[in-house]
Amino acid sequence: MAGGSDSYHEPIEELSKETRLMHQAIVSVQEEFEAVDWYRQRADACADDELREILLHNMREELEHACMTLEWLRRNNADFNEQMSTYLFTEGPILEAEEHATGKAGDGGATGSGGFTVGDMKDE
Repeated sequence: MAGGSDSYHEPIEELSKETRLMHQAIVSVQEEFEAVDWYRQRADACADDELREILLHNMREELEHACMTLEWLRRNNADFNEQMSTYLFTEGPILEAEEHATGKAGDGGATGSGGFTVGDMKDE
């Protein structure tokens, strides 16, 4: 799991304010999802019905926090906004959302055999 400011890969003084803010948000989302996972596992293993419901309530609170931060990322970063607008709240197969957005098949260039060819790696 990310360690907050310990997880910077470049000297912090060389990072823009925008990058530092995004880092804070991304690490926060990671921590919230980790908490969701922990609460869900504890609830599954819990033998007491009332405690299980409390754990699931806590899990849902963590989901709320994660979604609030994801929305901040969407509002404050054009790349997040573009990807979220493409894939979230769509109907049908998820890979078809990419095909619809790009006009290309969403198979990553895979051939019928599941492999790649040199031609698949060339720029179009």
